[in-house]
Amino acid sequence: MALPAPNLDDRRFQDLVDDAKRLVQQRCPEWSDHNVSDPGVTLIETFAAMVDQLSYRLNRVPDRHYLRFLDLIGVRLYPPSAARGEVTFWLSAPQPDPVVVPAGTPVCTRRSETAGPEAADTVVFGTARELTVVPATLQRLAVAGPEGDPVDRTERLALGGLDQVVEGAGEGFASFGSPPQVGDTLLIGLSDPVPRCAVLLRLDCQVEGVGVDPKDPPLSWEAWDGDGWAACEVDHDETGGLNRPGDIVLHVPASHVASVINRQRAGWLRCRVLEPAPGQPFYSAPPQVRAASAATIGATVDAVHAETISDEILGLSEGVPGQRFAVQHSPIVPGDAPLVLESAGGEGWEQWRAVEHFAGSGPADRHFVVDHMAGEVIFGPAVREPDGSLRQYGAVPPKGVPLRLPAYRTGGGRRGNVARGALTVQREPVPFVTRVENRHPATGGVEGETVANAAQRGPLLLRTRDRAVTAEDYELLARQAAPDVARVRCVAAGPDVAAGGVRVLVVPAVGDDGTGRLRFEDLLPSAETLATISRALDERRCLGARVLIEPPFYQGVTVVARLLAQPRASLDKLRTRASEALYRHLNPITGGPEGTGWPFGRPVQAGEVFAVLQRLAGVDMVEDVRLFGADPITGARGDAVTRLDLGAHALVFSYDHQIRVTPV
Repeated sequence: MALPAPNLDDRRFQDLVDDAKRLVQQRCPEWSDHNVSDPGVTLIETFAAMVDQLSYRLNRVPDRHYLRFLDLIGVRLYPPSAARGEVTFWLSAPQPDPVVVPAGTPVCTRRSETAGPEAADTVVFGTARELTVVPATLQRLAVAGPEGDPVDRTERLALGGLDQVVEGAGEGFASFGSPPQVGDTLLIGLSDPVPRCAVLLRLDCQVEGVGVDPKDPPLSWEAWDGDGWAACEVDHDETGGLNRPGDIVLHVPASHVASVINRQRAGWLRCRVLEPAPGQPFYSAPPQVRAASAATIGATVDAVHAETISDEILGLSEGVPGQRFAVQHSPIVPGDAPLVLESAGGEGWEQWRAVEHFAGSGPADRHFVVDHMAGEVIFGPAVREPDGSLRQYGAVPPKGVPLRLPAYRTGGGRRGNVARGALTVQREPVPFVTRVENRHPATGGVEGETVANAAQRGPLLLRTRDRAVTAEDYELLARQAAPDVARVRCVAAGPDVAAGGVRVLVVPAVGDDGTGRLRFEDLLPSAETLATISRALDERRCLGARVLIEPPFYQGVTVVARLLAQPRASLDKLRTRASEALYRHLNPITGGPEGTGWPFGRPVQAGEVFAVLQRLAGVDMVEDVRLFGADPITGARGDAVTRLDLGAHALVFSYDHQIRVTPV
């Protein structure tokens, strides 16, 4: 079977003739005879036949040659982007000394024996930096009102170790005012600041009278970061909002520092009383704290879906310009720091610096260019000048000199967008670490660019010349600045923005949990991504143009459907498949009719949802489908409709679909 030929230009002979005749009518209206007997039409048909044959031959050019043509105009395929996330290393028990997790420590998903060949392979992440689990103990406790100074309560408390049973050994104190007020705080001073650490607080506390809802207490845990109080993530709270004895595990932010409060220097944490939401129960009496202890039991670090390759020898230099050396593991994933190449010198290894191109490189500059997608290191060429001399762009390694890459990363792609709780395997043991997990999904993994996409980008690059004028220019340059985003759309700013303003809507690459579900907060691009795009566009925008870079508006939608199952079909499995189908179809990144993301502004119609559900195996009949507009943040629903209209530049977001399945 022959390989499919590329279609660089889908116009054929008659299309070319028709296009030429339309141009004749526009440019030469006095030429009125367009019959085939006219000599001018004969010339048009002759050239159309020649162009048709040329297009036919160009369509036989393989992708490898086409890539070389793109390389001549400076277009290289974008490499895959590596997904990023956070992994938490949990200790087997609190340790008296710091526990260090080295940079590059690999963690991965479990191997599946039942999944397909691609899904069966493990997904490997590596820690981005060294992680230290700092030991700490509880030193001070204090309470403070909304406006008052802190009052030390340490002497009235039993401070015990974590191995002791927490019982009311001390006199105890009221953690808040009597009655509690919004803004009351319980201050906890640790012996040392514990940035990125998981802190275990073991408290013996009780509350008298009617208290708060243990599952939804109006409390906020925070840590001092030098400028203010930063929120801590609560892993779990067995005390139910200080209602009973138990453990509280907090994830302290990376900005935690020591400070002085009430003339006591410590790594301070605090529990603050919040304004209750409508219908949320509030304290009628302050909780009593009678004993407490604290320790660090883990820490969190950034991880990247890329494997680090160290000290790889590329080969020996031939001492000629334009050399190319391929790495053993491709593609090369761009890192936070520029890639460095080393060549053996007289007194050790000499470093070479990676550059975008050789335009500014002289014969003595140790520069090289990296083709990330092909996994190649390229040295500068020698170009013959009009006077016959040769000009060398970049230095040439001497003949016979070995070349090596001290470190580079390989990996990336959409497979790295793993769900929360997927990274649970340590490939290399770390002393005192018993388990590892990712508490949030990894995001940012994007596949490498295809030749078809590069073919579309090449003409745009020649036209824009790295300047943002049209909407397509803004989208192209935004993708170049942040290739880890999933979708970019440029639109004119609204009437509330000055004339000449544009909005660049950015959708980050997000993985789901295997069911198609997305977390709304993951669809908001990070501040680093927005800043990177902003810097790139600010250098290239037209003078006076105001650029707003932000996420698009997401219209939440809830589908309530009633299905009739076929005989012997599992109702639970059918309900699960139907829910997954809706989440995948009404998805801003991978949904829509083409599976490339829900089109901007496309309305959601009940008939289309009918078709999605009716195609499922085991469905006998779709009895009813109702659409409800939903707020993605609060979940508030509107009235039932058969068509849910979206704004011109809005995307859809699935929110809590409800499926009812009944047997025949």
